[in-house]
Amino acid sequence: MSYIVRRGRWFNITVLNVHEPSEEKNDDDSKDSFYEELEQDFYHFPKYNMKILLGDFNAKVGRENIFKPTIGNDRLHQDSNDNGVRIVNFVTSKNFVVKSTMLPHRNIHKYTWTSPDGKTHNQIDHMLIDWRWHSGVLDVRSFRRADCNTDHYLVVAQVRESLAVSKQAAQRFDGERFNLRKLNELKVRKQHQNEITNRFAALQNLSDDADINRVWENIKVNVKTSAKESLGLQDLKQHKPWFDEECLGFLDQREQAKMQWIHGTSQSNVDNLNNVRHDASRHFRKKRRHI
Repeated sequence: MSYIVRRGRWFNITVLNVHEPSEEKNDDDSKDSFYEELEQDFYHFPKYNMKILLGDFNAKVGRENIFKPTIGNDRLHQDSNDNGVRIVNFVTSKNFVVKSTMLPHRNIHKYTWTSPDGKTHNQIDHMLIDWRWHSGVLDVRSFRRADCNTDHYLVVAQVRESLAVSKQAAQRFDGERFNLRKLNELKVRKQHQNEITNRFAALQNLSDDADINRVWENIKVNVKTSAKESLGLQDLKQHKPWFDEECLGFLDQREQAKMQWIHGTSQSNVDNLNNVRHDASRHFRKKRRHI
């Protein structure tokens, strides 16, 4: 599990990403442990925050009428599996809803996973949200063409909410970092001490009536100037770009192979997609390794 917290204008937004054990494992202990851990993490978050749970729940949510208030009318599957029942029980206990099964879409936009042979389509990736905020979710659907190098489709949600802008994030970073390692050298350290002492001696003549902002600006400038002269600037590490035109060509090949597999799930298209994915991943690893 992992989560991020976005600062909102009126309340914060907590997005928790999860991955539930698959249905095929048939291991109740691992599933119970998953929901126990989810319960513990859930109660660590503030009560009045907007909480969104999303990820691969491996849960088929069916069309049972008893689940309708929680899951809506637009489910892909007819019957719920064990993971589907577990997720419905969880959202009911937390006054949540399964928003990914409430919005009308064509079936191809409900699929979130397709078997390698292309014959089985499941909706097992879901988005859960507190009932109080569910009207802020405008849309949830999958995009088949997005190439994420996985057997799952990209699921995109549109959420309407105001975010707060951090003043610190808006400030521009000047990019100057002093070489503090030079302070380990006795000669350099004494030179820096002398620079600071000489510069601050000139500030002692300032009157008590001086503007506090101007005084602080003088102190900051003197500290930076003395550090720059005695220590120098640290050389920032330059990352060499490894993604080039050749990598872009592999991405195009992988996208074309995926589109062929979507439109025709023959064994040759399946094998071609697997081979192209393998070649692309191997090429990317080789490129990063030789940076």
